[in-house]
Amino acid sequence: MKTFLLALSAFICTNTTVTAQTGVRDPKLSGTVIGTLKSIDYSTNKSSKTVNTRDCAFDDNVNTYFAAYDRSFAWVGLDLGNPYVITRIGWSPARRDGGNMKILLGVFEGANTPDFMDALPLYIITEKGSYGVMDYTDVTCSKGFRYVRYVGPADQQCNIAEIEFYGHKGEGDSTNLYRLTNLPTVSIHTENNVEPYDKVHDINALITIISDTKLRTDSGVVRLRGNGSLTFPKKPYRIKYNKKHKVLDSSAKAKKWTLINNYSDKTLMRNLLAFELSRCMDMPYTPYGQSVDVLLNGEYKGNFQLCDHIDVKKNRVELVDTLAVEREDTVTTAFLIEVDSRATSEACWFESTMGTPITIHYPDDDEITQGQKSYIEDCFNAMEADWKGTADLNTFLRHFLVGELSGNTDTYWSTYMYKHRENDTIFFGPVWDFDLAFENDNRTYPINDKTDYVYRSGGSVTGKMETFADNIIVRSAEGKARLLEIWKEVREGSINEQHLFDFINRHEENLQESQKLNFMRWPVMNELVQKNPVVWGGYAAEVQNVRRFVSERLLWMDKKIGYTYNPNGIADSQADKSQPILIFNLSGQPCTGSLQSLPPGIYIVKQGRNVKKIQSR
Repeated sequence: MKTFLLALSAFICTNTTVTAQTGVRDPKLSGTVIGTLKSIDYSTNKSSKTVNTRDCAFDDNVNTYFAAYDRSFAWVGLDLGNPYVITRIGWSPARRDGGNMKILLGVFEGANTPDFMDALPLYIITEKGSYGVMDYTDVTCSKGFRYVRYVGPADQQCNIAEIEFYGHKGEGDSTNLYRLTNLPTVSIHTENNVEPYDKVHDINALITIISDTKLRTDSGVVRLRGNGSLTFPKKPYRIKYNKKHKVLDSSAKAKKWTLINNYSDKTLMRNLLAFELSRCMDMPYTPYGQSVDVLLNGEYKGNFQLCDHIDVKKNRVELVDTLAVEREDTVTTAFLIEVDSRATSEACWFESTMGTPITIHYPDDDEITQGQKSYIEDCFNAMEADWKGTADLNTFLRHFLVGELSGNTDTYWSTYMYKHRENDTIFFGPVWDFDLAFENDNRTYPINDKTDYVYRSGGSVTGKMETFADNIIVRSAEGKARLLEIWKEVREGSINEQHLFDFINRHEENLQESQKLNFMRWPVMNELVQKNPVVWGGYAAEVQNVRRFVSERLLWMDKKIGYTYNPNGIADSQADKSQPILIFNLSGQPCTGSLQSLPPGIYIVKQGRNVKKIQSR
């Protein structure tokens, strides 16, 4: 009798689970097996319908496994027949070489349509498995689903030995939703599971954003975006909703949004930090940006920056009186243009009389008239020939300071400008594209050893933009005087070490969970990617390199512009010995030993979120 009760207890524990929602043990669920049909026979490396099939994932045998013929976007799951609130999931890796690692970043989803377009994430696997052993997790999502599935990680053929779902029947609700990390989760599901493949063709999609307990799902299209960033394995995306709306805490109500990949930026925050510089410089418009985790058709794609698309509308580039006037003798129009090294690949562009390539972003390429295009060309040519006639000195200099303070080598490789219709002045901004900034370009490293501005000493400059900038920054007494005035203004405001370090510290802490997943998906932390000048050896060291650069760059800019800043940012201090500390030299390299054993010099000391620059004597 005792043996029977022990066996019964073991059966109940294996096939049921207690949930917080009901306080009752939920059973293991069964249903019709669904998923990727073609499996692979590893003995022949050919597709099969009899070997390693999807049914193996639900045969209660950890020694058999499902292996898809497709390397990515393969999946296996159950049609439960009715909606169930899933409260527990179990899984076991395929018993084959490396199988215990092939489940890392595998994602469980639930849906109520058989194509999984409306799917929500239930869990992402972040630990390797053990052969012959089931791992389990409780599920926090309170919504009910008829269809549940496991989507294998990229390039792993969905290798999985066994899957179990537990739950209770019900529609559930959206009280509790699962996010991959503390950041918002953006989950995109495309029609027919098509992966976006170029910058031209839009793929129909449902886009779901989960933030805290908030859930928003909208229809739209998605495609690839970018230029240089498009060549990386981790692709950037553009979202276009069918209807205008705000996302998260953005200001603009719009259809178009971007997902910036930040592939070569191992801090995952360079663009966000540059946007903060723009706000501190009081630029008329700074793009919205928020770090998010992205899923595409159930596959984890990494950490991205959900950001404004640069276009003309309220709370983005706001142009006064955009209505064009086109008469027989007069043409005027508002416009948004970009000095663009890759303009020749765009739909609407021109080359200035001095040879500078310009992309016209507004008016739209399908609406612009030849008269408007000629008018825009005339306006730019006039400004390039004589900036004092039309260039807005205030926005040019503030835009220039963001580029130089951040050490952005691409400032004049891509430069946005705009003009209101009934005004001859051309304004500069918004700032954009800072993945190579903050000491992340081997062509200019180390930037602070240079005696001149970045744009004059190795930065990427297209057309005649170096000459244009020189005419203001180098050759104009008015330009230099106003530059000093603006620099003094912002240095006495938020452009200081404490404010910028606080911003960096907050984002470093906020990105901890997401960066771990991102560099599990894209293991480039210890590789030179794109134009990385140095492998710093870890996330904390990468962020510390940015802190070091900012600290040095502020002093460099003070000296270059001719401004004396007080206090100088160097303080005699001692760290609390009861707290663990990290010590770095000004090159960003970690130092061993105690503060007392340091040779004379200046160091950066980090204790938790507190970062100080100290002087050892």
